[in-house]
Amino acid sequence: MLQDIRENAQGTIAKIIIAVLIVSLSIWGMDAIVGGFRGEPEVATVNGEDITEREYQRMVQIASQQQLRQMENPDPTLLDEDQIRKDTLESMIRAEVLAQDASDQGLALNNVSVDQLIVGMPQFQVDGEFSQERFTSFVRNLGMTPTEFREVLKRDYISNQIRTAVVRGGLSPDQSARRLLALQNQSRDFRLLRLSGDSVADQVEVTEDDVAQWYEDNQSRFMQPESVDVEYLVLSIDDVREGIEVSEEEVRQRYDQMAGQLTQEERRSAHILIEDGEDAQETIDTIQQRLEDGADFAELAREFSDDPLSAEQGGDLGYLMEGDLGGAYDEALFSLDEGGIAGPVEGDYGTHFIKLLDIRKGDAPSFEEQAPEIRSQLAQRQAGEEFSRQRTELADLAFSGDGLDYPAEQFELEVQTRSGVTRENNEPPFDHAGLVRQLFSADVLEDGFNTELIDVSQTSAVVARVAEHHPEEPRPLAEVSDQIRERLKRERTLELLHEKADELLARLRDGEASPEGDEWTRHEGVTRGQNDLAGPVQATVFSLAEPAEDGFTFDTAEIGTDLAIIALSGVTDGEVEEGSEEVRNMSLFLAQLNGQSEYRAYVQTLRDRAEIERP
Repeated sequence: MLQDIRENAQGTIAKIIIAVLIVSLSIWGMDAIVGGFRGEPEVATVNGEDITEREYQRMVQIASQQQLRQMENPDPTLLDEDQIRKDTLESMIRAEVLAQDASDQGLALNNVSVDQLIVGMPQFQVDGEFSQERFTSFVRNLGMTPTEFREVLKRDYISNQIRTAVVRGGLSPDQSARRLLALQNQSRDFRLLRLSGDSVADQVEVTEDDVAQWYEDNQSRFMQPESVDVEYLVLSIDDVREGIEVSEEEVRQRYDQMAGQLTQEERRSAHILIEDGEDAQETIDTIQQRLEDGADFAELAREFSDDPLSAEQGGDLGYLMEGDLGGAYDEALFSLDEGGIAGPVEGDYGTHFIKLLDIRKGDAPSFEEQAPEIRSQLAQRQAGEEFSRQRTELADLAFSGDGLDYPAEQFELEVQTRSGVTRENNEPPFDHAGLVRQLFSADVLEDGFNTELIDVSQTSAVVARVAEHHPEEPRPLAEVSDQIRERLKRERTLELLHEKADELLARLRDGEASPEGDEWTRHEGVTRGQNDLAGPVQATVFSLAEPAEDGFTFDTAEIGTDLAIIALSGVTDGEVEEGSEEVRNMSLFLAQLNGQSEYRAYVQTLRDRAEIERP
């Protein structure tokens, strides 16, 4: 159902609101929103308001789960738990100071306005009309009650109003935008003289002693990282599945079992929800009596139900399948005949009266249509069970054994090898940080034990051992001598060219020479990002100060083994039309940047001024 909501979601604002709601659960949690658990140990107090240990631990768990979901191959051993705890507490503190600030400013949103927001969200509409069924399913998937959802929305909406006001208050004068655009579109004129490295090549000499001495002085540049040569076994669910055969009888039996599910009925129900409270029992008794007296269920829902969204629809929750709401509600609903009423029924969200409005069923697809999918599902399930069994046995054998030959023989696996596995930047399966960490642990590296059986993906596991250890050491001179020789040649070539350039630059600056002649190439109107110039030349040209009128600004740029002398002759700012759309867009962009910066400063100020105590 949540997927249906996502697929049918329309409207950027509504999507943002939903996203903010989900993020809020990660920051605050439901308990913080609805009052939390009081009278418990606290991890922090913010201006007298406690953040309890239970709230905190719940948010740490959520943050950890979020990080695991972001991993391609989730592995709890890769989590930095200390950092997660630190970041979670800071997030909860900032959330609390923002909520308190909103309250201090008298910002509020009444329940009617909140319900109007919900009813208007495209995520909860079908054919342009609010769908209680979609809303209920979405809220349930978040693990919330309708009341809790409204509180989350209310809190987020108010906090977002503060953020929007501060960000929109960011200012940027048009003058700043025009100046930035003028610089961005600026062009420069310059002349260039390229001194070739070939012109001094006969003066450059690098001996074997020079290479050896440079190698000796710079060995740290040529260190080979610590590495290990590895033997390993891979247990893969795909390999296990190849040996799985599913009989026609098994497929038929599974089809017969699924027949009921394939034609699973949906029941349309209405309910009256009475949330727990001082007057709850009196209200329940009143409803029960009026139902016995023949009162209309829908009218009673509109009058008494604490679920305002379904109440407007006479309590209608739409069609639900067994298991959608679970617990006592499901048990009561699926025991009713059409038109029947059950209640009072105690549930997680309060006490319900339930009426069955309609029952519908679909037609089951034929055996021939379902057989391929059922066979695949059965094979996958059996492979998973067999993989799990083999994984457990292989883990025990690898742990208790000294090598991999016996486990390989028992499970008909090939002992594979890999050379040069380092602590990072390896090819699979040694791109798994947990596996590599074990390879370089003392037990495996020094004592010769096997690693644990590591799940490197959802469908494969690896156990490995170190065959040979190679400590960090410098690469042999013979491997790097050519690289060193080329480096020294370039350095010495550029030294000689810089000497020649310095002499010419001195004459140019003193007016004894000018950047004229066929050796100098002229470049007019060069703009930033122009890709027909060498990167070092372009970077130097746009870093030079604007020259005096009829003058030049000089510098050099290294291009491989060549050296360019640059004479900047002119700078022309880009033309910017005052009041143009380009200026307006840039002003808006700069204002948004300033507003975001001001909001961050605003939140930090609230944080700094808050009285925060930690046990």
